[in-house]
Amino acid sequence: MQGVRVLVVEDEKKLAGFIRKGLEEHAFAVTVSHNGDDAHALLRAEPFDLLVLDIMLPGRDGLSILKSLRDGKNTVPVILVTARAEKNERVEGLNLGADDYIAKPFYIDELIARVQAVLRRTSGEQLSVLRAGDLSVNLITREVRRGRDEIMLPPREFSLLEYLMRSPGRVFTRSQILEHVWGYSFDPGTNLVDVCIQRLRSQIDSSGSDSLIEAVRGVGYRFRKLEEAV
Repeated sequence: MQGVRVLVVEDEKKLAGFIRKGLEEHAFAVTVSHNGDDAHALLRAEPFDLLVLDIMLPGRDGLSILKSLRDGKNTVPVILVTARAEKNERVEGLNLGADDYIAKPFYIDELIARVQAVLRRTSGEQLSVLRAGDLSVNLITREVRRGRDEIMLPPREFSLLEYLMRSPGRVFTRSQILEHVWGYSFDPGTNLVDVCIQRLRSQIDSSGSDSLIEAVRGVGYRFRKLEEAV
C-alpha cells in the first residue's frame, strides 16, 4: 500500500496518533486533522485515496463532510469511526455513501484490515453486504439469508456474526468478542460468548455441513475463510 494517501480526521489526539502510527507502519502516507472544518478544506484542496472519518468532531461533523463529498461526486472511500451505541448514525453513514465503519474502542490491526479491504474492493462490490458462500448479511437492512432462506437474528447475534464475518480466518479471543459485542462491563470468565456462538450456529449453519464458525481450542473463535465457506 506504499504511496496510498490517507486522511485521518479524529479529534482525540492520542487515538489519532495511534491510527497514524499503525497506518505508517504499513507504508501508508498519513495526514491527520483534528477539526471537521479543516478536514473539509483539505479534502477540497488535495486528493486522498481513503478517508478515516470520525463522526463527532469540532466544527463540521463527519456525516456532514461525507454528505458534502458525495453531493460533490467525490467517491473517495470513507471509513466512519463511530461511538459504539450510535447505530442510527452508522446506518445513516452507510446510506450517505460510507464504504465501511468501525466502532470505538477498536484494535488498530482491525482498522488496518478494513482499510486494506476497502481499498481492494472500492473498484467493485461495496461493503454494505458481507458474503460467505450462500450466506449474505446486509449491513443496511440487517437482512440475513442462507441461500433462499431468510434468517431472523436478534441484535446481539447479528453484531457477533458481522464482527466475525468482517475478518474471515482471523481468530478472535473471547475477551475481544466481549469487548466488541457486549462492551467492557462483563467478566471475561463468563460463558456468554459460547452460548451466543451456539445460538448463532444453530441459525446459520446448514444441516450436514461444517459450521461456518470454528472454535480454536484454548483461544476463541473464527469465521471460516470465504473460499472455504460453503
